[in-house]
Amino acid sequence: MIDYIKGNLTELYPTYAVIEAAGVGYAVNISLPTFTALSEKETGEVRLYTEEIIREDTHDLFGFATRGERELFVLLMTVSGIGANTARMILSAYTAVEVRQIIATGNARALSQVKGLGPKTAQRVIVDLKDKVLKVDLGAPVGELALGEDIIAPSNAVKDEAVSALTMLGFAAAASGKAVDKIQKDNPAAKVEDIIRMALKML
Repeated sequence: MIDYIKGNLTELYPTYAVIEAAGVGYAVNISLPTFTALSEKETGEVRLYTEEIIREDTHDLFGFATRGERELFVLLMTVSGIGANTARMILSAYTAVEVRQIIATGNARALSQVKGLGPKTAQRVIVDLKDKVLKVDLGAPVGELALGEDIIAPSNAVKDEAVSALTMLGFAAAASGKAVDKIQKDNPAAKVEDIIRMALKML
């Protein structure tokens, strides 16, 4: 198993990054919080904690800025009906701290807002993981959270990047474009990762 990849960040998009290590370019699927963390890096060298997903028809590598986020990703996939892409969707719609808080407090309504998660699956996640998520160290205590704060920056470039990321996640381009337009109209200063996070709850 590959625990982490450390190398130069050569390409970065909201849904994946390319890291060159020892002459090999690794295409790594990432969540929005990890995209934000990588965007803030001042140097080209980064470290991502990884999880390999090997199936008969696919071999994917997922990367996370922290061990805690990776641990949550792996936990989410232990729930029946939650695959790698859905787990990443959850960790993109909310931060890792928010996901832990939502599950720990039994907030099925907030969880079911994530695309592809119906009320039954959301409830199953809470039942299966409510006690387990409290053991995940995210560097922040479980406490009261005001979900949906922190929004900030726009333009056609931001829209294009947000729509591109949403289509890569499996949403139709037309629907993604409409959702992004509405979000930018209501939140003209929103950053691309914030736009994607809000769109994931609308589409």
